[in-house]
Amino acid sequence: MHHPADRLLDRVRAVGSPTCVGLDPVLERIPEPCRAGAGSPVEGVERFCRGVIEAIAGRVPACKFQSACFERHGADGVALLDRLCALAMERELHVILDFKRGDIGISAAHYAASADGRCDWLTANPYLGVDGLEPFIRPTASGRRLGAFALVRTSNPGGDAIQSLRLEDGRTVAQSVADLVAEAGEACLGGSGYSALGAVVGATKAGDAVELRRRMPRQIFLVPGFGAQGGGIDDVLACFNPDGLGA
Repeated sequence: MHHPADRLLDRVRAVGSPTCVGLDPVLERIPEPCRAGAGSPVEGVERFCRGVIEAIAGRVPACKFQSACFERHGADGVALLDRLCALAMERELHVILDFKRGDIGISAAHYAASADGRCDWLTANPYLGVDGLEPFIRPTASGRRLGAFALVRTSNPGGDAIQSLRLEDGRTVAQSVADLVAEAGEACLGGSGYSALGAVVGATKAGDAVELRRRMPRQIFLVPGFGAQGGGIDDVLACFNPDGLGA
């Protein structure tokens, strides 16, 4: 099973949960036992993340690594990110690399190559258009297709200033991006009927989710903002399709 959407949905069914656990380790906020005696900040972060991975393996289908939390520690942090991604894959977790890359086609191709073998899915900024997204959903050099979640409606309050703007045709910017993602995603559908090009739709934007789901019926939604940012069960229901899948 090589298609990322098929692989992810198969794992969702296997564990009986559509949950993705985010790993955004900030040294000052991780438990003291993880930091005690650590020879470096990276060592403390590694203890914490390994503990989380072992705790969630077999209970949830996916985890998401916030790349910035590792990149801030330089080469050692990036090396740790790679070790943790490998560990999560060994534990049968689908790995989402949250690095929100977005650039012209050739640069996007380099970013896509950097993710090959490190993750199952990644996050991508669609602001440069389809040619900046396509490299992330082509088959990789290894022959394995990655999935990409394009930023459509983000969970942060500041996103409203751009994503809620109305275009001349009446659509919001977020809706126009949704239409772009839906069209581009038709070229990479899996046997499940879902695309390798998914969409980020924040749980804190429940009022928009119904229309975005209508515009993107074949996209898997990555739904941030659940829990600490204020999103709850009722807020995310509209992100799912009637069969209970799709987010």
